[in-house]
Amino acid sequence: MAEITSPSSVPTREQSVGFLRGFVQATELDTRLLGMVIALVLVWIAFQFLSGEGVNPIDRFLSGVFLTPRNLWNLSVQTAAVAVMATGMVLVIVSRNIDLSVGSLVGTTGMVMAAIQAEVIPDYLGFDYPLTWIFTLAIGIALGALIGGLQGYIVAFLNVPAFIVTLGGLLVWRGAAWWVAQGRTIAPLDTNFQLLGGGAYGSVGATWSWIIGAVACVGIVLAILNGRRNRRRFDFPLRPLWAEAFIAVIGCAAVLGAVAVANAYPWPEGIAKDYADAHGIPWNDDRPLFIPLGIAVPVLIALGVAVIMTFLSTRTRFGRYVYALGGNPEATDLAGVNTRWIVMKIFVLMGVLCAISGAISSARLNAGTNQLGTLQELYVIAATVIGGTSFVGGVGTIPGAILGALVMQSLQSGMVLMGLDSPLQNIVIGVVLVLAVGIDTIYRRQTA
Repeated sequence: MAEITSPSSVPTREQSVGFLRGFVQATELDTRLLGMVIALVLVWIAFQFLSGEGVNPIDRFLSGVFLTPRNLWNLSVQTAAVAVMATGMVLVIVSRNIDLSVGSLVGTTGMVMAAIQAEVIPDYLGFDYPLTWIFTLAIGIALGALIGGLQGYIVAFLNVPAFIVTLGGLLVWRGAAWWVAQGRTIAPLDTNFQLLGGGAYGSVGATWSWIIGAVACVGIVLAILNGRRNRRRFDFPLRPLWAEAFIAVIGCAAVLGAVAVANAYPWPEGIAKDYADAHGIPWNDDRPLFIPLGIAVPVLIALGVAVIMTFLSTRTRFGRYVYALGGNPEATDLAGVNTRWIVMKIFVLMGVLCAISGAISSARLNAGTNQLGTLQELYVIAATVIGGTSFVGGVGTIPGAILGALVMQSLQSGMVLMGLDSPLQNIVIGVVLVLAVGIDTIYRRQTA
């Protein structure tokens, strides 16, 4: 006799949806951020498949080159410069403004820093002076803050629309970058400054990478415990213990997995051989020396900026005022908040972040070039919007912007591996930007 299954023992669609909804509510996961993670995974899987060879789907996927340690390590370095600026663009857009000049500002600050360390400081202190990179970075950051403050003053106190001010800045600062070097490429840069761009020597190695990963895991656990303690202190609802444990395990697994991938990519064979010769290590062509690169310095800079910006936007009075300004400018102004000064601070901060990004980009190229930062404004704005920041204002997160930057760079990296020309890449990025804004509009309409 055939076995009869009770209808109640078979999960229905409503039960499955109810379980997922309950899981999300218990863990308090940001559904938009979760959707971005899923989209990123799908993009990676697609490019891994498309970059492979063979007829069999499994063989094609396994032979792909997108998910190799080498490509993922390069992807992280390429994402760093955009991610740094995207953290600032979150506050700009949240406050109902826009900054179209960020790419040109990267070019100007990067070119100035290149000229200072290659043509000015060597005349007085010599080339590769130990403090050259510090002087250069300080001057670049000061210049970025000055330019950002100038644009912010015009927007906030002269009431000129940010779109017009920064559109003019896009042209002005791009011209200024050319004027600094008269169209020349300035190189080489200071050896210590070059470490800001990554590379074999611009990475922290395996040991320090694992230490940083362990510290990050401890930080995740402590943040969860501190959040639970504060909820109990103010009589807020507590998440289930299994939800807290799930978040901690997933967060630590992601961190340690990223460290493992970074340590799986070794120094290039030529550099490793030079290192072996310099340190008297026997070299075997059949088994070359394996020296893990570890986490790149620009990635650490981007992560440090993300932590600081997250704290600034969520744990300070300035951050609360920014989101209040974006949510309801009139009410914020009537509440006694100096909204003009807040807007100017936002643009100053954006200028500082552009200078940091300019340092990373020029250090990675080991040169100041006229193309530095070209079209970066497109990638930064797209990354910010894809990460969940709304053009309506008042909504946006720093982690979302970082994830959006990773998605944008993943698209570009995958298209390069597929051999697509730059015009086609720009078409894809433009379509993705429009889709992101469209999805945000639909999402806000449904949740209104």
